[in-house]
Amino acid sequence: MESPCILVCSIDDKTGFCFGCGRTREEIGLWTSYSGVERRTIMAELPARLENVERKPRRETRRTRLVREREGG
Repeated sequence: MESPCILVCSIDDKTGFCFGCGRTREEIGLWTSYSGVERRTIMAELPARLENVERKPRRETRRTRLVREREGG
């Protein structure tokens, strides 16, 4: 079965889209029940959705830690 999943399963709180594939929680949960046409329709929308996802690191990077420490945070 075709799937856009790239095993980066985390939902952006602002948009409601998965950081990895761009689907909503509902779409992810119902994916196997969709027809091929429905899956392809959703998959066609995913590139535009992913442009709106705010990509933030899951954990603090070395660079952000150094900036935070320099600023006294």
